[in-house]
Amino acid sequence: MNTTHHSDNTTDNGAAETRALLAELGAAARRAARTLAAAASGEKNRALQAIAAQLQAQRGAILAANAQDMANGRDKALEPALLDRLELDDSRIDAMIEGLEQVAALPDPVGAISDLHYRPSGIQLGKMRVPLGVIGIIYESRPNVTIDAASLCLKSGNAAILRGGSEAIHSNRAIAAAISAGLSSAGLPCEAVQVVETTDREAVAAMISMPEYIDVIVPRGGKGLIERIANDARVPVIKHLDGNCHVYIDDQADLNMAYDIAINAKTHRYGVCNAMETLLVAEPIAEKILPRLAGGFANHGVELRGCDKTRALIDAQPAQLSDWSEEYLAPILAIKVVANISEAIEHIGHFSSGHTEAIVTDNYARARQFIAEVDSSSVMVNASTRFADGFEYGLGAEIGISTDKIHARGPVGLEGLTSEKWVVLGSGQIRQ
Repeated sequence: MNTTHHSDNTTDNGAAETRALLAELGAAARRAARTLAAAASGEKNRALQAIAAQLQAQRGAILAANAQDMANGRDKALEPALLDRLELDDSRIDAMIEGLEQVAALPDPVGAISDLHYRPSGIQLGKMRVPLGVIGIIYESRPNVTIDAASLCLKSGNAAILRGGSEAIHSNRAIAAAISAGLSSAGLPCEAVQVVETTDREAVAAMISMPEYIDVIVPRGGKGLIERIANDARVPVIKHLDGNCHVYIDDQADLNMAYDIAINAKTHRYGVCNAMETLLVAEPIAEKILPRLAGGFANHGVELRGCDKTRALIDAQPAQLSDWSEEYLAPILAIKVVANISEAIEHIGHFSSGHTEAIVTDNYARARQFIAEVDSSSVMVNASTRFADGFEYGLGAEIGISTDKIHARGPVGLEGLTSEKWVVLGSGQIRQ
C-alpha cells in the first residue's frame, strides 16, 4: 500500500505536492484495478480473510492508535457524536472482522450474466456485472469505514483510494498496515487499497477533480463535507447529505411495540444517520403513548422539542420550523402530533432527507399506503430505523447510504459498486 505522510502547510508548493501525490496514487490504483477486475473470487476472498487475520493480530496496535486519536479529539473538544464515531473497542474491531468474513462469504457479483436471451438474428444478448474501476472514499471520524470500504471494493473488483479525517489519522494508519499485510500475503497488489495519509485538505480537492484516475467518489461525513464535494466534484458522486429519519406511530399500532421501536430508533446510538430525529404520533393515541414515551426518553437524557399538541401532553421545548428538518446526531428529538397517516406522509414528504422512514401499525392497508407513498431509500413497517444498514441488510458491510435515485439507492453494497455491460454472443451473424 502506498502511504505518504505530508505536512499540513497550505502553501502553493504544498498543494502542488499533494496533487502530485494523489496523481501517483491514482495511477497506481488504475493499474491495480485492472488486476482486480480479472481476479478470481477465491483470490479476493483469500485477501479478505488475510486482512481479517491481520486485524486480529494487530488488534493491540490498532486500539493503541485509536486511544491516541481519542485523546487528541477530547483535547480539541470534539462533539460527543463525533467521539462516538471515532472510538474503537474490542466489540467494534470484532464487528470489522465479522464484516470482512461476511463479505468473503457473499456471492461475487462480478462476471454474473443476467437476462440472457436470443434475438431474431440468432445472437444471444445479456448483461454482465463489471467493477466500476477506482473508487475514492472521503470520510470523517469513523475508522471502521476504512475496513468496510476496503472489503466491499476488493470483493467487487474495484481499487480504492481512502481519505479519512485528520481526527482518525493514527487509527487509519494502523488499519492500513493490516490491510497492506493482508493484501501482500494473498498475492494481490498492495495498491488495490491505498490510504491517503496526508491531512492536507488539498487531497480532497485533488481526489474529486481526477476523473482520469477515479471513477466514482463516495463521501461519508457531515452535511457540509458532502455538500461541498457534491457541488465541486468532477467525478460522479454516490451520496446522502443527511439522515432526517422519521417514525410514525399510527392510531392502530400495538403501543408496546411502538414504545420499543421509538426508544430504540432514537437512543440505540445518537451519532448515526439512521437514528430517528422526528417522531410523528397519530392524534387519537397521542394521550396514551406520549407520556410513556416521554418518561422513556427522559431516562436516556433525551431533550424533547414538540408542537403545541405535544406540549399540551408532555413537558417539551417548543419546536421551531427548523427542528422538522434537523439531523441532530444527538440526544434531541422533535415530536409532532398529526391527525392521521395522510398528514404524516405529507410531513415526511416535505421535511425528510429521503433516508429512512418507519410506520408502526397493525393496519395492513395503511402499511401498504406508507410503503407506496413515502419516497425514501428505506421504508419500514414495524421495525426500528436503526436497521437501515448494510450489515443488517445482509450486504456484509456498506460503503455508504445513497439517497440519490440513479444507479444505487439505500445501503450500497457489492452490487452497488458494479455496473453492467452488454454482452453479445454470436456464431457468425452479420447484420443484413
